[in-house]
Amino acid sequence: MPNFSLMPKEGKFFKLFEESAQNAVDVAQKLQELLEKWDSIEDRVAFIADLEHKGDNITHQIATELHRTFVTPFDREDITLLAQSLDDVTDFIHSAADFMFLYKVEQPTQRARELAQVIGETTREMQKAVAQLTKHIDQQQMLKHCVEINRMENVADRIYRAALVELFANNSDVKTIIKWREIYEHMETVTDRCEDVANVLEGVALKYS
Repeated sequence: MPNFSLMPKEGKFFKLFEESAQNAVDVAQKLQELLEKWDSIEDRVAFIADLEHKGDNITHQIATELHRTFVTPFDREDITLLAQSLDDVTDFIHSAADFMFLYKVEQPTQRARELAQVIGETTREMQKAVAQLTKHIDQQQMLKHCVEINRMENVADRIYRAALVELFANNSDVKTIIKWREIYEHMETVTDRCEDVANVLEGVALKYS
């Protein structure tokens, strides 16, 4: 018979969320290193894949803990959505890197490097926001980080749009256009998922601070 707790395990949930957010930061950093150095591509992408699998495991631990805990520190729906949104961040970073490898990209574009930099900044801001999840949430500090995440998502969106304009204007090769359009889309989606995390955190801050 499974063990159920009648008391909220704040520490356990918060620790797992922080681990997931930190893992996203680590994956984003590896993406930046991949695009900046552009060597040992297969090994670098494989390392990113390992970190993505680590994120999956953390998400599974959160789900397991949720089933075992009778009283949770905040709404179960918010816990599930936050865990999934954090996992999505690492998934899309991995997808962007993986497609670069699978499509045998010869060199990363400047716009890809710019997006990777914004992804790194956004995930770091996201990690700071998640770190505010404690028994006594500092609403003002939480919302400050969430606003910054939203701002960075807008920056990524502008870079993404500029990248598409340049892609179609400067390339006549359909294969190149298809490859980079998909890569750019995955990279921009990373910041969308970071914004999803911010939206959940904003809701939690407003409800429980």
